[in-house]
Amino acid sequence: MTDALPAALDAELSALLGPEGWRTDEAARRAHGEDDSRQWAMPAAVAVPRDRDQVAAIVRACRRHRVPIVARGAGTGTAAAAVPFAGGVVVSFARMDRILEIRPGDRCAVVEPGVLNGDLQQALQPHGLFWPPDPSSAERCTIGGNLACNAGGPRAVKYGATRDNVLGLVAVTGAGETIRCGGPWTKDATGYDLTHLVVGSEGTLALVVEATLRLAPRPAAQAGLRAFYRDAASAAAAVSRLMRQPQVPAMLEFMDRAAIALLRHNGTEVPEAGAMLLVEADGDHDTLPYALQALAEAAEGDGLLELDVAADGAARDRLWAARKALSPALRTIAPGKINEDVVVPVSRIPDLVAGVEALAAEAALPIVVFGHAGNGNLHVNIMYHPDDPAEVARAQAALPRLFARVIALGGTLSGEHGIGVAKRDYMVQAFDPATLAAMRAVKAALDPDGILNPGKVLPPL
Repeated sequence: MTDALPAALDAELSALLGPEGWRTDEAARRAHGEDDSRQWAMPAAVAVPRDRDQVAAIVRACRRHRVPIVARGAGTGTAAAAVPFAGGVVVSFARMDRILEIRPGDRCAVVEPGVLNGDLQQALQPHGLFWPPDPSSAERCTIGGNLACNAGGPRAVKYGATRDNVLGLVAVTGAGETIRCGGPWTKDATGYDLTHLVVGSEGTLALVVEATLRLAPRPAAQAGLRAFYRDAASAAAAVSRLMRQPQVPAMLEFMDRAAIALLRHNGTEVPEAGAMLLVEADGDHDTLPYALQALAEAAEGDGLLELDVAADGAARDRLWAARKALSPALRTIAPGKINEDVVVPVSRIPDLVAGVEALAAEAALPIVVFGHAGNGNLHVNIMYHPDDPAEVARAQAALPRLFARVIALGGTLSGEHGIGVAKRDYMVQAFDPATLAAMRAVKAALDPDGILNPGKVLPPL
């Protein structure tokens, strides 16, 4: 027994889960104490259930003893939502990794939360289908983790983020009750929409044990274009044109002046410019050329410096090589990085970029902006040296100023990474007291004793 757990709880869960499913050894606890936020805390134990009944039993047992529970997928989150700061039990869904059903006729799949996003995509290929959410960690992140933080990715501009691609859930509330919401249909006017309430709640309301996912037909072909602009304002105007014409881009990515300069510095062949857009179209082989032409025409306008079109797969891959090279290139600036995935209205992208440039000058730190322009979801990367206390202090001081700027522009704190603890204390700036009170009331209804992922998402009173 670990000293941090009541002996009765340790005995009960050990008997329920067996030695493979109930781990209190230090190695297992340590391995489940961190995520990609690079924060860490030691849980008292790790539970690895095999089915929903075991999950419900774990929650009921922990509730009786008032022991916190933190749900965990693959630990790829960056907001510390899966870090067990309050100790307690980490519930890993590593053994609940079955694709229960693929229903091509209903364009849906039923899966357990431990299924990897990449494994699901491979299983769907023979059916000519795919699940749209495509975070950068798609090959190793779990569906449960995607559900927890409403993960997105470049394809969200056309296909939506996770919340837009979930039809139903089975979940265990903080009271240990199993609820079912939604199902294999796309139209529903029956009661409250609990499905989309639970998605994005970061394990604070319920633990998802099964999900019915909405699938899309896999496009037969993709093509792309790359456009360079004089400044961010010209690029943002192009984004507005691209998003208001009938041909919705499959992807629409933005890079600011600092990102382009970084690519040039690291040997990527791109011209000097104030901003760059990467645009992709998808469809069938017959209609794709017309779609690409429509996007190219929308990209043209005041401030355009250069436009490259890639009509086939190999050429498209070359265009996207610059985007793929950007994240590794950031580490050549400095080893420390604060990456915030803020959102602003598309029309306010120039104001955000200008504000970030001013913030970089004031903080005397490199700040690089890129991301999903079609959604106004931009990643602001504040770079610093962790071994330099002055730089660390300036980076941390820049963060609240960034969030204040985003909110002043009518934006919000996160588009796909979630809140966790990294942005929790800024929720009081993003929402008025009445709205936060409503969120706390929902939390109290589904998790009456506050055992599910305590201290995450909602700021303390």
